[in-house]
Amino acid sequence: MYRESKYPASNGLGTLFVLLAVLVGAVVFFVRSIRADDPVVAVASIVAFVLAMFFLSGLFIVHPNEAKALVLFGKYKGSVKTDGLWFANPFLTKKAISLRVRNFETAKLKVNDNQANPIEIGAIVVWKVIDSAEALFEVDDYARYVAVQSESALRAVATQYSYDSHVTGEHSLSTHTDEVSQALEQALVDRLLKAGVEVVEARISHLAYSPEIAAAMLQRQQASAIIAARQKIVEGAVGMVETALEMLSAKRIVDLDTERKAAMVSNLLVVLCSEHGTTPVVNTGSLYT
Repeated sequence: MYRESKYPASNGLGTLFVLLAVLVGAVVFFVRSIRADDPVVAVASIVAFVLAMFFLSGLFIVHPNEAKALVLFGKYKGSVKTDGLWFANPFLTKKAISLRVRNFETAKLKVNDNQANPIEIGAIVVWKVIDSAEALFEVDDYARYVAVQSESALRAVATQYSYDSHVTGEHSLSTHTDEVSQALEQALVDRLLKAGVEVVEARISHLAYSPEIAAAMLQRQQASAIIAARQKIVEGAVGMVETALEMLSAKRIVDLDTERKAAMVSNLLVVLCSEHGTTPVVNTGSLYT
């Protein structure tokens, strides 16, 4: 495996000034040799000029958040990641690679959750290259590799969770976004490690039931919500009835036998749990007639 190493490049500004001085000197000496009819100096000036031009090709610029991987006749020699003007062996091939943070959104994938329900899911992945050698030489196209592996990781994570949680404490795609994002990020780290890529962040950007079951699942969600609401209403009503009976008994407002308590409980539950407003009935006769 290729691992990034630092190449000891020379300062480019100093080298540039020296090569420019050699070029100017070569031109000056060439002109003087022509006037003095000195072929030896003329040939030497031409050779110096050609060599200076050749060494100028060894200068290269590294921009901020960029790396240059240096390759000599197919062999990796190292990378330069410090921005500025640098000089290296002119025979070295300089391959530039961006170290900037990048992001992309995956396509909306159609997968099955762990309840076998077809869903649509998409994610945003933020990443950057941290090892120029691995990114360039371990995979064919690191940007394409990141895109393909991101979709693969998203599919794998989506199948581990259900769309909605049906059990208390169960993690689901719709209710536990932070946990799902962490699982997706870890899956991406495992897949992209060999490409010299660091995953900065991964988040779910789109989540929905597939169109063919969306209506049925909406009814299911509505039914679940209604059941949960009814259960809460009944719990509250029972508590209110219990409090009412305890207060009536404690303050000795009225003494009720078991049958009358049962009737009172029934009436209170009907009033408290009914969806419609109740119509009061005033009893002007005896409670026991």
